[in-house]
Amino acid sequence: MASESDPPPLPGAVLFACNFNRVRSPMAEALLKKMLGDRVFVDSCGLKAEEGAEGADPFVEAVMAEIGCDLSRHTPKTFDELEDGSFDLVISLTPEAQHRAVELTRHRAVDIEYWPTHDPTLAGGSREHRLEAYRDVRNALAARLRERFGSA
Repeated sequence: MASESDPPPLPGAVLFACNFNRVRSPMAEALLKKMLGDRVFVDSCGLKAEEGAEGADPFVEAVMAEIGCDLSRHTPKTFDELEDGSFDLVISLTPEAQHRAVELTRHRAVDIEYWPTHDPTLAGGSREHRLEAYRDVRNALAARLRERFGSA
């Protein structure tokens, strides 16, 4: 019997959304895939493509590699480029993505959660200082994922 402290049952498919799909949402996608393996379909997207940008942000690649997640093959995509829109849960990480998630799911029974997540690209200073900002976001997302989905 489940207690009140148990996480809810796992959804079949989870989508993480942010602004450009280069920083926060690919981090969350990779972390949940690492946590749950193939028990849940996980994808990520952004609102729009960042002009001239390819792949995950280099700092994202670096801090995710530290924990064994390879994002070197990540290809950013937008909501419009999703191959399948059949998600049970959409987790938006920015206010703008939350607005779009609500629009996307207006006529479907989809759970939507908003996890406001700091933008580490705003950090300045040395390379190490900037990497620390990305690590903070990675670690905060990992903690939130454990809280939401259990320790798997």
